[in-house]
Amino acid sequence: MDNDSKKVVLLITTMSSFLAPFMASSVVIGLPSIGNEFRMDAVLLSWVPTSYLLTAAMFLVPFGRIGDIYGRKMVFRYGISIDIVASLLIVASTNEFELLSLRVVQGLGAAMIFGTSIAILTSVYPPGERGKALGITIGGVYSGLSLGPVIGGFLTQNFGWRGIFLSYVPLEFVIIALTLWKLKGEWADARGEKLDIHGSVIYGFSLAALMYGFSLLPAAGGAELILLSIASIVAFYVWETKAKNPVLDMNLFRHNAVFTFSVLAALINYSATFAVAFFLSLYLQYVKGFDPEVAGFILVAQPVVMAFFSPFAGRLSDRIEPRIVASIGMAFTTAGLFLLSFLDEKTTLEFIVASLIVLGFGFALFSSPNTNAVMSSVERKFYGVASATLGTMRLTGQMLSMGIATLILAIYIGEAEITPKYYPSFLAGEKVAFMVFSSLCFAGIFASLARGKIR
Repeated sequence: MDNDSKKVVLLITTMSSFLAPFMASSVVIGLPSIGNEFRMDAVLLSWVPTSYLLTAAMFLVPFGRIGDIYGRKMVFRYGISIDIVASLLIVASTNEFELLSLRVVQGLGAAMIFGTSIAILTSVYPPGERGKALGITIGGVYSGLSLGPVIGGFLTQNFGWRGIFLSYVPLEFVIIALTLWKLKGEWADARGEKLDIHGSVIYGFSLAALMYGFSLLPAAGGAELILLSIASIVAFYVWETKAKNPVLDMNLFRHNAVFTFSVLAALINYSATFAVAFFLSLYLQYVKGFDPEVAGFILVAQPVVMAFFSPFAGRLSDRIEPRIVASIGMAFTTAGLFLLSFLDEKTTLEFIVASLIVLGFGFALFSSPNTNAVMSSVERKFYGVASATLGTMRLTGQMLSMGIATLILAIYIGEAEITPKYYPSFLAGEKVAFMVFSSLCFAGIFASLARGKIR
Protein backbone atom coordinates (compact mmCIF):
# COMPACT_ATOMS: atom_id res chain seq x y z
CA MET A 1 0.00 0.00 0.00
CA ASP A 2 1.34 3.48 -0.91
CA ASN A 3 2.14 6.15 1.67
CA ASP A 4 -0.97 8.27 0.93
CA SER A 5 -3.27 5.29 1.50
CA LYS A 6 -1.45 4.42 4.71
CA LYS A 7 -1.91 7.99 5.93
CA VAL A 8 -5.66 7.74 5.26
CA VAL A 9 -5.82 4.53 7.32
CA LEU A 10 -3.83 6.19 10.10
CA LEU A 11 -6.14 9.23 10.09
CA ILE A 12 -9.32 7.11 10.22
CA THR A 13 -7.92 4.83 12.92
CA THR A 14 -6.70 7.76 15.01
CA MET A 15 -10.07 9.54 14.80
CA SER A 16 -11.99 6.38 15.70
CA SER A 17 -9.52 5.74 18.54
CA PHE A 18 -10.20 9.29 19.74
CA LEU A 19 -13.96 8.77 19.65
CA ALA A 20 -14.49 5.96 22.19
CA PRO A 21 -12.39 7.39 25.05
CA PHE A 22 -13.87 10.82 24.36
CA MET A 23 -17.31 9.24 24.87
CA ALA A 24 -16.24 7.45 28.05
CA SER A 25 -14.48 10.39 29.73
CA SER A 26 -17.11 12.98 28.81
CA VAL A 27 -19.99 10.79 30.04
CA VAL A 28 -18.25 10.32 33.40
CA ILE A 29 -18.35 14.10 33.93
CA GLY A 30 -22.08 14.10 33.17
CA LEU A 31 -22.94 11.30 35.63
CA PRO A 32 -23.96 13.52 38.57
CA SER A 33 -26.33 15.48 36.27
CA ILE A 34 -27.79 12.23 34.86
CA GLY A 35 -28.22 10.88 38.39
CA ASN A 36 -29.99 14.05 39.52
CA GLU A 37 -32.43 14.07 36.58
CA PHE A 38 -33.41 10.39 36.78
CA ARG A 39 -33.01 10.07 40.58
CA MET A 40 -30.52 7.20 40.18
CA ASP A 41 -28.68 5.80 43.20
CA ALA A 42 -24.89 5.36 43.17
CA VAL A 43 -24.98 1.69 42.09
CA LEU A 44 -27.49 2.23 39.26
CA LEU A 45 -25.53 5.29 38.13
CA SER A 46 -22.42 3.13 37.72
CA TRP A 47 -24.34 1.14 35.09
CA VAL A 48 -24.36 4.13 32.69
CA PRO A 49 -20.68 3.45 31.77
CA THR A 50 -20.82 -0.25 32.68
CA SER A 51 -23.69 -1.24 30.33
CA TYR A 52 -21.70 0.21 27.41
CA LEU A 53 -18.48 -1.53 28.43
CA LEU A 54 -20.15 -4.88 29.09
CA THR A 55 -21.85 -4.99 25.67
CA ALA A 56 -18.67 -3.95 23.88
CA ALA A 57 -16.64 -6.60 25.73
CA MET A 58 -19.20 -9.35 25.00
CA PHE A 59 -19.20 -8.75 21.24
CA LEU A 60 -15.65 -7.55 20.59
CA VAL A 61 -13.97 -10.88 19.84
CA PRO A 62 -16.88 -12.20 17.71
CA PHE A 63 -16.88 -9.00 15.63
CA GLY A 64 -13.09 -9.14 15.32
CA ARG A 65 -13.47 -12.66 13.96
CA ILE A 66 -16.33 -11.58 11.63
CA GLY A 67 -14.02 -8.83 10.35
CA ASP A 68 -11.26 -11.38 9.63
CA ILE A 69 -13.74 -13.54 7.68
CA TYR A 70 -16.00 -11.06 5.87
CA GLY A 71 -14.02 -7.82 5.82
CA ARG A 72 -12.70 -5.50 8.52
CA LYS A 73 -13.67 -2.30 6.71
CA MET A 74 -17.28 -3.48 6.32
CA VAL A 75 -17.64 -4.27 10.05
CA PHE A 76 -15.95 -1.00 10.97
CA ARG A 77 -18.32 1.00 8.74
CA TYR A 78 -21.44 -0.62 10.22
CA GLY A 79 -20.12 0.00 13.74
CA ILE A 80 -19.79 3.74 13.15
CA SER A 81 -23.30 3.85 11.64
CA ILE A 82 -24.86 2.07 14.64
CA ASP A 83 -23.09 4.44 17.00
CA ILE A 84 -24.47 7.49 15.18
CA VAL A 85 -28.06 6.23 15.48
CA ALA A 86 -27.66 5.29 19.16
CA SER A 87 -26.11 8.67 20.05
CA LEU A 88 -29.00 10.57 18.44
CA LEU A 89 -31.61 8.41 20.20
CA ILE A 90 -29.95 8.84 23.61
CA VAL A 91 -30.49 12.60 23.28
CA ALA A 92 -34.26 11.90 23.21
CA SER A 93 -34.30 9.42 26.13
CA THR A 94 -36.80 10.21 28.90
CA ASN A 95 -35.94 7.68 31.62
CA GLU A 96 -33.11 5.53 32.93
CA PHE A 97 -34.38 2.39 31.13
CA GLU A 98 -34.21 4.07 27.71
CA LEU A 99 -30.80 5.54 28.50
CA LEU A 100 -29.28 2.22 29.63
CA SER A 101 -30.84 0.31 26.71
CA LEU A 102 -29.35 2.73 24.19
CA ARG A 103 -25.98 2.56 25.93
CA VAL A 104 -26.13 -1.19 25.19
CA VAL A 105 -26.70 -0.38 21.49
CA GLN A 106 -23.75 2.03 21.61
CA GLY A 107 -21.64 -0.76 23.06
CA LEU A 108 -22.58 -2.99 20.13
CA GLY A 109 -21.35 -0.36 17.68
CA ALA A 110 -18.20 0.14 19.74
CA ALA A 111 -17.42 -3.60 19.57
CA MET A 112 -17.51 -3.42 15.76
CA ILE A 113 -15.20 -0.39 15.76
CA PHE A 114 -12.72 -1.67 18.37
CA GLY A 115 -12.62 -5.16 16.86
CA THR A 116 -11.41 -3.93 13.47
CA SER A 117 -9.68 -0.52 13.61
CA ILE A 118 -6.30 -1.57 15.05
CA ALA A 119 -6.37 -4.70 12.86
CA ILE A 120 -6.78 -2.53 9.73
CA LEU A 121 -3.87 -0.34 10.83
CA THR A 122 -1.66 -3.36 11.55
CA SER A 123 -2.57 -4.82 8.14
CA VAL A 124 -1.12 -1.85 6.24
CA TYR A 125 1.90 -0.89 8.37
CA PRO A 126 4.96 -3.21 8.36
CA PRO A 127 6.67 -4.13 11.66
CA GLY A 128 9.37 -1.45 11.38
CA GLU A 129 6.77 1.35 11.13
CA ARG A 130 4.08 -0.21 13.32
CA GLY A 131 5.19 1.09 16.71
CA LYS A 132 5.21 4.68 15.49
CA ALA A 133 1.76 4.31 13.86
CA LEU A 134 0.32 2.65 16.98
CA GLY A 135 1.86 5.38 19.13
CA ILE A 136 0.09 8.07 17.06
CA THR A 137 -3.19 6.14 17.26
CA ILE A 138 -2.90 5.73 21.02
CA GLY A 139 -2.06 9.42 21.17
CA GLY A 140 -5.53 9.84 19.63
CA VAL A 141 -6.95 7.72 22.45
CA TYR A 142 -5.43 9.99 25.05
CA SER A 143 -6.41 13.13 23.18
CA GLY A 144 -10.00 11.84 23.46
CA LEU A 145 -9.49 11.26 27.16
CA SER A 146 -8.02 14.76 27.46
CA LEU A 147 -10.79 16.64 25.67
CA GLY A 148 -13.61 14.48 27.05
CA PRO A 149 -13.68 15.95 30.58
CA VAL A 150 -13.20 19.53 29.33
CA ILE A 151 -15.82 19.41 26.57
CA GLY A 152 -18.10 17.17 28.63
CA GLY A 153 -17.92 19.58 31.55
CA PHE A 154 -18.59 22.60 29.31
CA LEU A 155 -21.54 20.92 27.57
CA THR A 156 -23.06 19.64 30.82
CA GLN A 157 -22.68 23.04 32.46
CA ASN A 158 -24.22 24.99 29.57
CA PHE A 159 -26.47 22.59 27.63
CA GLY A 160 -27.14 19.66 29.96
CA TRP A 161 -25.79 16.10 29.75
CA ARG A 162 -27.60 15.37 26.44
CA GLY A 163 -25.23 17.78 24.72
CA ILE A 164 -22.41 15.29 25.40
CA PHE A 165 -24.00 12.55 23.29
CA LEU A 166 -24.90 14.97 20.50
CA SER A 167 -21.29 16.16 20.28
CA TYR A 168 -20.05 12.76 19.00
CA VAL A 169 -22.14 12.77 15.86
CA PRO A 170 -20.25 15.27 13.61
CA LEU A 171 -16.94 13.41 14.04
CA GLU A 172 -18.67 10.10 13.33
CA PHE A 173 -20.03 11.49 10.06
CA VAL A 174 -16.49 12.58 9.08
CA ILE A 175 -15.15 9.09 9.83
CA ILE A 176 -17.88 7.35 7.81
CA ALA A 177 -17.34 9.74 4.88
CA LEU A 178 -13.58 9.09 4.82
CA THR A 179 -14.15 5.34 5.09
CA LEU A 180 -16.56 5.32 2.12
CA TRP A 181 -14.66 7.68 -0.18
CA LYS A 182 -10.98 7.38 0.74
CA LEU A 183 -10.38 3.95 2.31
CA LYS A 184 -9.67 1.68 -0.64
CA GLY A 185 -9.57 -2.10 -0.54
CA GLU A 186 -10.72 -4.62 2.04
CA TRP A 187 -8.96 -6.83 4.57
CA ALA A 188 -10.25 -10.34 5.24
CA ASP A 189 -7.29 -12.66 5.79
CA ALA A 190 -9.50 -15.53 7.06
CA ARG A 191 -12.04 -15.34 4.20
CA GLY A 192 -13.89 -18.62 3.67
CA GLU A 193 -13.65 -19.75 7.30
CA LYS A 194 -16.76 -19.97 9.51
CA LEU A 195 -17.78 -18.08 12.62
CA ASP A 196 -17.90 -20.16 15.80
CA ILE A 197 -21.38 -19.16 16.96
CA HIS A 198 -21.53 -21.55 19.93
CA GLY A 199 -18.20 -20.32 21.25
CA SER A 200 -19.30 -16.71 20.80
CA VAL A 201 -22.47 -17.31 22.84
CA ILE A 202 -20.58 -19.02 25.69
CA TYR A 203 -18.01 -16.22 25.67
CA GLY A 204 -20.65 -13.46 25.83
CA PHE A 205 -22.62 -15.21 28.56
CA SER A 206 -19.53 -15.67 30.75
CA LEU A 207 -18.75 -11.93 30.66
CA ALA A 208 -22.39 -10.93 31.28
CA ALA A 209 -22.67 -13.28 34.27
CA LEU A 210 -19.37 -12.00 35.69
CA MET A 211 -20.34 -8.33 35.52
CA TYR A 212 -23.90 -8.75 36.73
CA GLY A 213 -22.61 -10.93 39.54
CA PHE A 214 -20.28 -8.14 40.62
CA SER A 215 -23.20 -5.70 40.69
CA LEU A 216 -25.21 -8.01 43.03
CA LEU A 217 -22.42 -8.51 45.57
CA PRO A 218 -22.25 -8.87 48.53
CA ALA A 219 -25.57 -10.78 48.14
CA ALA A 220 -25.31 -14.56 47.67
CA GLY A 221 -26.78 -14.33 44.17
CA GLY A 222 -23.78 -12.30 43.08
CA ALA A 223 -21.30 -14.95 44.21
CA GLU A 224 -23.34 -17.65 42.44
CA LEU A 225 -23.29 -15.74 39.16
CA ILE A 226 -19.53 -15.18 39.42
CA LEU A 227 -18.99 -18.92 39.96
CA LEU A 228 -21.25 -19.62 36.96
CA SER A 229 -19.16 -17.18 34.94
CA ILE A 230 -15.92 -18.96 35.89
CA ALA A 231 -17.48 -22.31 34.90
CA SER A 232 -18.52 -20.76 31.56
CA ILE A 233 -14.99 -19.49 30.92
CA VAL A 234 -13.66 -23.02 31.51
CA ALA A 235 -16.35 -24.40 29.15
CA PHE A 236 -15.39 -21.77 26.56
CA TYR A 237 -11.72 -22.81 26.76
CA VAL A 238 -12.59 -26.51 26.32
CA TRP A 239 -14.93 -25.75 23.40
CA GLU A 240 -12.41 -23.52 21.63
CA THR A 241 -9.64 -26.14 21.83
CA LYS A 242 -11.89 -28.55 19.89
CA ALA A 243 -13.64 -26.13 17.48
CA LYS A 244 -12.59 -26.33 13.81
CA ASN A 245 -12.74 -22.54 13.34
CA PRO A 246 -12.57 -21.13 16.88
CA VAL A 247 -13.68 -17.57 17.54
CA LEU A 248 -10.54 -17.26 19.68
CA ASP A 249 -7.68 -19.61 18.79
CA MET A 250 -6.33 -20.90 22.11
CA ASN A 251 -2.97 -21.62 20.49
CA LEU A 252 -2.40 -17.87 20.64
CA PHE A 253 -2.26 -18.30 24.42
CA ARG A 254 -0.80 -21.79 24.77
CA HIS A 255 2.19 -21.36 22.47
CA ASN A 256 2.81 -17.60 22.54
CA ALA A 257 4.08 -16.25 25.87
CA VAL A 258 4.51 -12.72 24.52
CA PHE A 259 0.87 -12.58 23.45
CA THR A 260 -0.44 -14.22 26.65
CA PHE A 261 1.39 -12.04 29.14
CA SER A 262 0.89 -8.86 27.08
CA VAL A 263 -2.89 -9.22 27.05
CA LEU A 264 -2.83 -10.22 30.73
CA ALA A 265 -0.83 -7.08 31.52
CA ALA A 266 -3.41 -5.01 29.60
CA LEU A 267 -6.26 -6.63 31.54
CA ILE A 268 -4.60 -5.84 34.87
CA ASN A 269 -3.68 -2.29 33.86
CA TYR A 270 -7.19 -1.33 32.76
CA SER A 271 -8.75 -3.11 35.75
CA ALA A 272 -6.65 -0.90 37.97
CA THR A 273 -7.11 2.45 36.21
CA PHE A 274 -10.46 2.88 34.47
CA ALA A 275 -12.59 3.66 37.55
CA VAL A 276 -10.17 6.44 38.56
CA ALA A 277 -12.09 8.99 36.45
CA PHE A 278 -15.41 7.68 37.81
CA PHE A 279 -14.37 8.13 41.45
CA LEU A 280 -12.61 11.46 40.88
CA SER A 281 -15.56 12.91 38.96
CA LEU A 282 -17.86 12.13 41.90
CA TYR A 283 -15.22 13.27 44.43
CA LEU A 284 -14.58 16.61 42.73
CA GLN A 285 -18.25 17.45 42.13
CA TYR A 286 -19.77 16.12 45.35
CA VAL A 287 -17.10 16.32 48.05
CA LYS A 288 -15.13 19.28 46.67
CA GLY A 289 -18.20 21.06 45.29
CA PHE A 290 -16.77 21.95 41.87
CA ASP A 291 -19.09 22.40 38.89
CA PRO A 292 -18.73 19.96 35.93
CA GLU A 293 -16.61 22.37 33.88
CA VAL A 294 -13.98 22.88 36.60
CA ALA A 295 -13.94 19.15 37.42
CA GLY A 296 -13.30 18.43 33.74
CA PHE A 297 -10.32 20.80 33.65
CA ILE A 298 -8.80 19.10 36.71
CA LEU A 299 -9.22 15.57 35.31
CA VAL A 300 -7.59 16.60 32.03
CA ALA A 301 -4.12 16.52 33.65
CA GLN A 302 -3.79 12.74 33.29
CA PRO A 303 -4.79 12.26 29.62
CA VAL A 304 -2.83 15.33 28.45
CA VAL A 305 0.34 13.68 29.73
CA MET A 306 -0.75 10.42 28.06
CA ALA A 307 -1.36 12.12 24.70
CA PHE A 308 2.01 13.89 24.82
CA PHE A 309 4.16 10.87 25.71
CA SER A 310 2.37 8.02 23.87
CA PRO A 311 3.92 8.63 20.40
CA PHE A 312 7.35 8.82 22.06
CA ALA A 313 6.73 5.53 23.89
CA GLY A 314 5.55 3.89 20.64
CA ARG A 315 8.74 4.91 18.79
CA LEU A 316 10.83 3.80 21.77
CA SER A 317 9.24 0.33 21.60
CA ASP A 318 10.46 -0.02 17.98
CA ARG A 319 14.04 0.28 19.31
CA ILE A 320 13.89 -1.16 22.84
CA GLU A 321 12.16 -4.34 24.02
CA PRO A 322 8.49 -3.33 24.58
CA ARG A 323 8.33 -5.29 27.85
CA ILE A 324 10.98 -3.01 29.42
CA VAL A 325 9.22 0.22 28.46
CA ALA A 326 5.77 -1.15 29.39
CA SER A 327 6.93 -2.50 32.77
CA ILE A 328 8.45 0.86 33.75
CA GLY A 329 5.14 2.43 32.78
CA MET A 330 3.25 -0.02 34.98
CA ALA A 331 5.48 0.94 37.94
CA PHE A 332 4.70 4.65 37.48
CA THR A 333 0.99 3.82 37.26
CA THR A 334 1.19 1.92 40.55
CA ALA A 335 2.78 4.96 42.19
CA GLY A 336 0.07 7.31 40.87
CA LEU A 337 -2.74 5.08 42.13
CA PHE A 338 -1.10 4.76 45.54
CA LEU A 339 -0.90 8.56 45.86
CA LEU A 340 -4.63 8.87 45.10
CA SER A 341 -5.44 6.57 48.04
CA PHE A 342 -4.64 9.50 50.36
CA LEU A 343 -7.50 11.72 49.12
CA ASP A 344 -9.78 13.29 51.73
CA GLU A 345 -11.90 16.45 52.12
CA LYS A 346 -8.81 18.62 52.68
CA THR A 347 -6.60 17.31 49.85
CA THR A 348 -5.14 20.16 47.78
CA LEU A 349 -5.65 20.51 44.03
CA GLU A 350 -1.88 20.50 43.56
CA PHE A 351 -1.65 17.01 45.09
CA ILE A 352 -4.52 15.71 42.94
CA VAL A 353 -3.03 17.09 39.71
CA ALA A 354 0.48 15.81 40.57
CA SER A 355 -0.93 12.32 41.21
CA LEU A 356 -2.77 12.40 37.88
CA ILE A 357 0.41 13.45 36.05
CA VAL A 358 2.33 10.49 37.51
CA LEU A 359 -0.54 8.19 36.56
CA GLY A 360 -0.73 9.60 33.03
CA PHE A 361 3.02 9.25 32.43
CA GLY A 362 2.92 5.62 33.54
CA PHE A 363 -0.04 4.79 31.33
CA ALA A 364 1.62 6.43 28.30
CA LEU A 365 4.77 4.33 28.76
CA PHE A 366 2.71 1.16 29.12
CA SER A 367 -0.01 1.28 26.48
CA SER A 368 1.55 1.71 23.02
CA PRO A 369 4.58 -0.57 23.70
CA ASN A 370 2.19 -3.22 25.04
CA THR A 371 -0.01 -2.93 21.94
CA ASN A 372 3.08 -3.16 19.72
CA ALA A 373 4.13 -6.35 21.54
CA VAL A 374 0.69 -7.96 21.06
CA MET A 375 0.34 -7.18 17.35
CA SER A 376 3.95 -8.08 16.54
CA SER A 377 3.64 -11.50 18.19
CA VAL A 378 1.03 -12.98 15.78
CA GLU A 379 0.82 -13.71 12.05
CA ARG A 380 -1.32 -11.68 9.64
CA LYS A 381 -4.41 -13.88 9.60
CA PHE A 382 -4.79 -13.38 13.36
CA TYR A 383 -4.52 -9.57 13.31
CA GLY A 384 -8.29 -9.13 13.73
CA VAL A 385 -8.56 -11.64 16.57
CA ALA A 386 -5.40 -10.30 18.25
CA SER A 387 -6.66 -6.73 18.01
CA ALA A 388 -10.09 -7.80 19.28
CA THR A 389 -8.53 -9.85 22.12
CA LEU A 390 -6.47 -6.86 23.20
CA GLY A 391 -9.56 -4.68 22.95
CA THR A 392 -11.52 -7.24 24.97
CA MET A 393 -8.87 -7.21 27.68
CA ARG A 394 -9.10 -3.42 27.71
CA LEU A 395 -12.89 -3.41 27.92
CA THR A 396 -13.06 -6.35 30.32
CA GLY A 397 -10.50 -4.60 32.49
CA GLN A 398 -12.54 -1.39 32.39
CA MET A 399 -15.63 -3.44 33.17
CA LEU A 400 -13.92 -5.17 36.12
CA SER A 401 -12.68 -1.79 37.32
CA MET A 402 -16.26 -0.52 37.35
CA GLY A 403 -17.32 -3.83 38.95
CA ILE A 404 -14.89 -3.24 41.81
CA ALA A 405 -16.14 0.35 42.09
CA THR A 406 -19.77 -0.82 42.12
CA LEU A 407 -19.06 -3.44 44.77
CA ILE A 408 -17.24 -0.96 47.02
CA LEU A 409 -20.01 1.64 46.64
CA ALA A 410 -22.61 -1.04 47.43
CA ILE A 411 -20.71 -1.98 50.61
CA TYR A 412 -20.02 1.57 51.82
CA ILE A 413 -23.10 3.48 50.60
CA GLY A 414 -25.69 0.94 49.44
CA GLU A 415 -28.74 2.00 47.45
CA ALA A 416 -28.58 5.67 48.36
CA GLU A 417 -27.88 8.87 46.49
CA ILE A 418 -24.56 10.55 47.30
CA THR A 419 -25.54 13.34 49.70
CA PRO A 420 -23.42 15.19 52.32
CA LYS A 421 -24.56 12.61 54.88
CA TYR A 422 -22.75 9.90 52.89
CA TYR A 423 -19.55 11.83 52.01
CA PRO A 424 -17.47 10.15 54.79
CA SER A 425 -18.64 6.71 53.60
CA PHE A 426 -17.86 7.64 50.00
CA LEU A 427 -14.34 8.80 50.91
CA ALA A 428 -13.69 5.61 52.90
CA GLY A 429 -14.81 3.50 49.93
CA GLU A 430 -12.74 5.56 47.52
CA LYS A 431 -9.62 5.05 49.66
CA VAL A 432 -10.17 1.27 49.69
CA ALA A 433 -10.72 1.29 45.91
CA PHE A 434 -7.43 3.08 45.18
CA MET A 435 -5.54 0.72 47.50
CA VAL A 436 -7.03 -2.26 45.63
CA PHE A 437 -6.17 -0.68 42.27
CA SER A 438 -2.56 0.09 43.23
CA SER A 439 -2.09 -3.50 44.50
CA LEU A 440 -3.46 -4.86 41.21
CA CYS A 441 -1.13 -2.67 39.19
CA PHE A 442 1.87 -3.71 41.28
CA ALA A 443 1.10 -7.36 40.42
CA GLY A 444 0.83 -6.29 36.78
CA ILE A 445 4.49 -5.24 36.72
CA PHE A 446 5.48 -8.91 37.02
CA ALA A 447 3.05 -10.02 34.33
CA SER A 448 4.54 -7.40 32.03
CA LEU A 449 8.12 -8.51 32.73
CA ALA A 450 7.24 -12.21 32.28
CA ARG A 451 6.23 -11.86 28.61
CA GLY A 452 9.75 -12.37 27.20
CA LYS A 453 11.37 -10.85 24.13
CA ILE A 454 9.76 -10.22 20.75
CA ARG A 455 13.05 -9.74 18.91
